[in-house]
Amino acid sequence: MDYTRIMQSLLTETNPMRNVRDKNRRLLTFHDPQLYQECISEWNRLAGKARFPESISYSPLTHTIIAPAPQTAKFEAEFRHELMVEEDEQVHIQAIQGTIGTLTGIPWGIKQIKAPHAWSISTGHRMKIAVIDTGVDFSHPDLKYSLTRGINLVHRNMPPYDDNGHGTHISGTIAAANSTQGMIGVAPRSVVYPVKAFDHNGSAFVSDIILAIDWCVRAEIDIINMSFGMQTRSRALLDIVGKANQAGVIIVASSGNDGKRRTADYPARYPQTISVGATDRHRKIPAFSNRGQFVDIYAPGDKIVSAWLQGKYHEMSGTSMATSHVSGTIALLLAQKPDLKTATIKALLRRTSSPLKLKKGYSVSDGEVNAFKFLREGMKL
Repeated sequence: MDYTRIMQSLLTETNPMRNVRDKNRRLLTFHDPQLYQECISEWNRLAGKARFPESISYSPLTHTIIAPAPQTAKFEAEFRHELMVEEDEQVHIQAIQGTIGTLTGIPWGIKQIKAPHAWSISTGHRMKIAVIDTGVDFSHPDLKYSLTRGINLVHRNMPPYDDNGHGTHISGTIAAANSTQGMIGVAPRSVVYPVKAFDHNGSAFVSDIILAIDWCVRAEIDIINMSFGMQTRSRALLDIVGKANQAGVIIVASSGNDGKRRTADYPARYPQTISVGATDRHRKIPAFSNRGQFVDIYAPGDKIVSAWLQGKYHEMSGTSMATSHVSGTIALLLAQKPDLKTATIKALLRRTSSPLKLKKGYSVSDGEVNAFKFLREGMKL
């Protein structure tokens, strides 16, 4: 395979003013790691001379190059034995806007999953939780002891500041730690690594998620919170989720807000993730939440108040909010039992869950996360 010709073709047709996040891109995943390395070396050599450093990006973990689409279409036919070519689909955060809220103390969802009962045993001390989202409000008083630097994949030269609010809301539920004047999250001594992959509209591309997970694995993150989804299957996303899982990273993903009974969004639908649906104050599944065989566990996700931009609070609903409760719960146990794998954690979440209320009695197969019981039983493993 003439990798020099491939990279020269990419370079020739690349607009130096185009950013790697522009639409119409493709993911070129190499079957041969050595060939990938040779292509990257050649690209760096050529791009260095031409000064086009941001026109393509790449993931070392999956041997994937992200490149503008027009010039990659011909590769699919010509190099189908060496490359897997895939369109770069859009991904969206999953939440239903609520109202501006006020909050002090422990939110109802955190009480309902019995997280406060677990804090005498574990507060998630030093667990590294990556929140792949819209960034975070670093100045929020409830989060100032809960954050570290993270990374911004939208604006590479800036910190991961939140210009939407969703990422701050998720981070608050996981790790807020202001017991005197503000709110407390599920795992108040854990550390949130904000990974800004979503823009101010709450949109990202599969390539952004791939680069985000790649960064998380190299940063030795313990848990990744992914409160977003898409309805189309991506082989490249599945590949990197699998590699992160093999590396021991626990991935918690929201099942989606389409109210469907037999499906879930990707990446929550992948077996290597822990898929989360939503419950309300009555331990019922609200109409918006996906449910069924692809949902592993449920958690509070209806009318959840958490941290927001400019030090404020906001009420939101969605499986996004439910996912953050589960990420925090897992952090409580991993702080005590750091070697547990996804399959063990998934089974334990189900086994220790609280029964859901249905129209006709209780659910036998589905349950809401019970942080205290999960931690207590998990300590025996």
